[in-house]
Amino acid sequence: MAKEKNRWLVTGGAGFFGIHMCRFLAEMGEEVVSYDRDPFPENERMPGIEIVNGDILDNESLEKALTDVDYVIHAAAELALAEPGKITRTNGEAALDILKACKNKSVKKLVFTSSCAVYGTPESHPIYEDSAIHPMGVYGKAKYIAEQILLNFKDVETVIIRPKSFIGTGRLGIFQLFFEWVEEGRKIPIFGDGENLFQLLEVTDLANACYLAALNGKDKEIYNIGATDFGTVNHDLAAFLKHADSGSKLLHFPAKPLKFILSILEKLKISPIYKWVYDTADKDSFVSVEKAKIHLGWEPKYSNIDALNSTYDWYLGEGKIMAQNFGTGHRVAWKQGIIRFVKYLF
Repeated sequence: MAKEKNRWLVTGGAGFFGIHMCRFLAEMGEEVVSYDRDPFPENERMPGIEIVNGDILDNESLEKALTDVDYVIHAAAELALAEPGKITRTNGEAALDILKACKNKSVKKLVFTSSCAVYGTPESHPIYEDSAIHPMGVYGKAKYIAEQILLNFKDVETVIIRPKSFIGTGRLGIFQLFFEWVEEGRKIPIFGDGENLFQLLEVTDLANACYLAALNGKDKEIYNIGATDFGTVNHDLAAFLKHADSGSKLLHFPAKPLKFILSILEKLKISPIYKWVYDTADKDSFVSVEKAKIHLGWEPKYSNIDALNSTYDWYLGEGKIMAQNFGTGHRVAWKQGIIRFVKYLF
């Protein structure tokens, strides 16, 4: 007997992660609705994906799109460079309206993609799901607001995913700056001695985790998600630069002066590099994923190095074409401000 299809709605379905989530579900033979205010890229469409254009803040449009939906992957978000009020409303407070719409349409479960920014910069590692919460920046605070709404809403089953920074085909944003420097053979500034452990996540591993969280995740549970094969900044970036073969080398600097300079540039709004990026650059940053392995049956396929290599290879072709468009999302280039000129010093 053929497997009965479930119907899924992905908020933010036309974004970097949303596209991968929609395609993953379609490849699993599921029915998928992409819900996003932005158009779904023509070259990313495939059978099984229905496109609905609508704003996450438009309750009437959202509730209509939820008709006959079994599971929701709530990934719509404003990124850290957006206006603070928009971040708080979209990433945080809107969760209550989405849950009410899910309740009205009898959705089985909602999976929310939160962020490890809710932990801030912990002193001890690995980070567990019950580690202390110190949300960093407007973005981290908004994600934590949404988490609290989900955990206290009794009428819809909810699961929270806290992913590490994720990359893969389609990812530009801050990684476009990094890849540009690498392609041009620039020296890559490293904060401190580079011996800190730093964990990334390949985007399809995240998509699989969200899928399994919907099917197997326990109501009101939180799951960290990240690569299990990762090393120090020095080790993983050296391996990546060897793959890139552009002549780029790592160049170490004392962390405190770099952070001070970047904090000033951020306050002056002439650099796109925000605190969550530079404040963690010289520190261990990795989560335990044992809970996700046990509860969800999830295992990541990709290492840090795998994810960096494959994303960079994509960037050299299609990515450079996409990088001709600017904005604040992950699928566009960010305006580099003074960083564009700084790179010529390296």
